[in-house]
Amino acid sequence: MMPFLYFPEDKSEYIPAIISLTIFMIAAGVVMYLIYKKSKKDEKSFNERYNDQLNNNSDQ
Repeated sequence: MMPFLYFPEDKSEYIPAIISLTIFMIAAGVVMYLIYKKSKKDEKSFNERYNDQLNNNSDQ
């Protein structure tokens, strides 16, 4: 059984962890960008659809 905290003597064992961490960080960044882009698109369509209602309520 491995100890709770395992620090390998051979530092090349860190390479797969660094590669997978890099892949997941890039994927998270791409997903965050896509969500941001979709949100802006939804906001624009909402404003186009309900713009006159929003303006009428703010005048009252």
